[in-house]
Amino acid sequence: MAEVIKLRAENDQLARALSSRAVIDQARGMLMALAPCSGERAWGLLVDVSQHCNVKLRDVAAALVATTREEELPEQIRRELRRALRCLHDRR
Repeated sequence: MAEVIKLRAENDQLARALSSRAVIDQARGMLMALAPCSGERAWGLLVDVSQHCNVKLRDVAAALVATTREEELPEQIRRELRRALRCLHDRR
Protein backbone atom coordinates (compact mmCIF):
# COMPACT_ATOMS: atom_id res chain seq x y z
CA MET A 1 0.00 0.00 0.00
CA ALA A 2 2.85 2.40 0.81
CA GLU A 3 4.31 1.78 -2.64
CA VAL A 4 0.99 2.72 -4.30
CA ILE A 5 0.81 5.96 -2.29
CA LYS A 6 4.40 6.78 -3.25
CA LEU A 7 3.72 6.11 -6.95
CA ARG A 8 0.57 8.26 -6.88
CA ALA A 9 2.50 11.12 -5.30
CA GLU A 10 5.22 10.82 -7.95
CA ASN A 11 2.57 10.73 -10.69
CA ASP A 12 0.92 13.88 -9.32
CA GLN A 13 4.29 15.63 -9.13
CA LEU A 14 5.12 14.71 -12.73
CA ALA A 15 1.71 15.90 -13.93
CA ARG A 16 2.23 19.28 -12.22
CA ALA A 17 5.74 19.57 -13.69
CA LEU A 18 4.48 18.87 -17.23
CA SER A 19 1.69 21.38 -16.84
CA SER A 20 4.09 24.04 -15.54
CA ARG A 21 6.52 23.33 -18.35
CA ALA A 22 3.87 23.88 -21.01
CA VAL A 23 2.92 27.28 -19.56
CA ILE A 24 6.57 28.28 -19.24
CA ASP A 25 7.22 27.30 -22.86
CA GLN A 26 4.20 29.34 -24.00
CA ALA A 27 5.46 32.38 -22.10
CA ARG A 28 8.95 31.91 -23.58
CA GLY A 29 7.41 31.86 -27.04
CA MET A 30 5.51 35.04 -26.32
CA LEU A 31 8.68 36.80 -25.18
CA MET A 32 10.61 35.51 -28.19
CA ALA A 33 8.00 37.08 -30.46
CA LEU A 34 7.61 40.30 -28.48
CA ALA A 35 11.23 41.08 -27.63
CA PRO A 36 12.38 39.57 -30.19
CA CYS A 37 15.01 37.32 -28.65
CA SER A 38 16.26 33.75 -28.50
CA GLY A 39 14.66 31.05 -26.38
CA GLU A 40 17.60 31.23 -24.00
CA ARG A 41 17.20 34.97 -23.53
CA ALA A 42 13.44 34.60 -23.08
CA TRP A 43 14.12 32.03 -20.35
CA GLY A 44 16.53 34.47 -18.72
CA LEU A 45 13.92 37.23 -18.82
CA LEU A 46 11.38 35.00 -17.08
CA VAL A 47 13.92 33.99 -14.43
CA ASP A 48 14.92 37.62 -13.89
CA VAL A 49 11.32 38.79 -13.48
CA SER A 50 10.58 35.86 -11.19
CA GLN A 51 13.53 36.65 -8.95
CA HIS A 52 12.86 40.39 -8.78
CA CYS A 53 9.19 39.84 -7.97
CA ASN A 54 9.87 36.93 -5.62
CA VAL A 55 7.20 34.98 -7.52
CA LYS A 56 7.61 31.43 -8.79
CA LEU A 57 8.64 31.27 -12.42
CA ARG A 58 5.61 29.17 -13.35
CA ASP A 59 3.35 31.85 -11.83
CA VAL A 60 5.07 34.62 -13.80
CA ALA A 61 4.67 32.53 -16.95
CA ALA A 62 1.01 31.79 -16.18
CA ALA A 63 0.30 35.50 -15.64
CA LEU A 64 1.94 36.36 -18.96
CA VAL A 65 0.01 33.66 -20.83
CA ALA A 66 -3.22 34.81 -19.16
CA THR A 67 -2.87 38.16 -20.93
CA THR A 68 -3.89 36.33 -24.12
CA ARG A 69 -7.28 35.85 -22.44
CA GLU A 70 -7.62 39.59 -21.79
CA GLU A 71 -6.39 39.28 -18.17
CA GLU A 72 -4.30 42.08 -16.71
CA LEU A 73 -0.67 41.41 -15.94
CA PRO A 74 -0.12 42.10 -12.21
CA GLU A 75 1.53 45.49 -11.71
CA GLN A 76 4.70 44.15 -10.08
CA ILE A 77 5.28 41.64 -12.89
CA ARG A 78 4.49 44.28 -15.53
CA ARG A 79 6.97 46.69 -13.98
CA GLU A 80 9.75 44.08 -13.71
CA LEU A 81 9.09 42.78 -17.22
CA ARG A 82 9.43 46.31 -18.62
CA ARG A 83 12.70 46.73 -16.70
CA ALA A 84 14.06 43.38 -17.93
CA LEU A 85 13.09 44.17 -21.55
CA ARG A 86 14.78 47.58 -21.34
CA CYS A 87 17.96 45.91 -20.04
CA LEU A 88 17.80 43.41 -22.89
CA HIS A 89 17.48 46.15 -25.50
CA ASP A 90 20.17 48.30 -23.86
CA ARG A 91 22.66 45.42 -24.27
CA ARG A 92 22.12 45.37 -28.03
